[in-house]
Amino acid sequence: MKFLLAASRAIDAANAAIGKGVSWLLLAAIFISAVNAAMRKAFSMSSNAWLESQWYLFSAVFLIAAAYTLLNNEHVKVDLVYGSLPRKGQLWVDILGTIFFLMPFCLITVYLSWPVFLQKLASGEVSNNTGGLIQWPVWALIPIGFSLLAIQGVSELIKRVAILRGDIPDPVAAADAAAALL
Repeated sequence: MKFLLAASRAIDAANAAIGKGVSWLLLAAIFISAVNAAMRKAFSMSSNAWLESQWYLFSAVFLIAAAYTLLNNEHVKVDLVYGSLPRKGQLWVDILGTIFFLMPFCLITVYLSWPVFLQKLASGEVSNNTGGLIQWPVWALIPIGFSLLAIQGVSELIKRVAILRGDIPDPVAAADAAAALL
């Protein structure tokens, strides 16, 4: 278990660095949007390439930072049953949900998107918009993002099993205990 926990920490550190790094792309997208809007209003000039670059940057943040979102437990959960379960039940829901839903979804998405990315890369396909950008970089984000998400899912599985076994403390239980003291 020590080896798996060390691997989990390495995955967490990598996805934390990647997530924090790509978050800066939002600033770039906002800057490009503002400059493009100003150019369009002031000089009646605009560019499809600049518009598409905003979409590419936002796509990069959304897809690549999904693993960072899972790492920080900030993803959307439907809390109808989960919240009423004891902590051990919540951990089992996390484990089973990761195994039966998250992992298959990620692996199928990577499997299906990889050939599309390779086709776009080989063809050098460009957007249909005048002055549009090449498409393979944005298509590469799909298998990359879902691969990172699957790897983070493995890390989350390792941590949940370790919590159930008592190998590591439960951060949620610790946070709940700290909140109860306030």
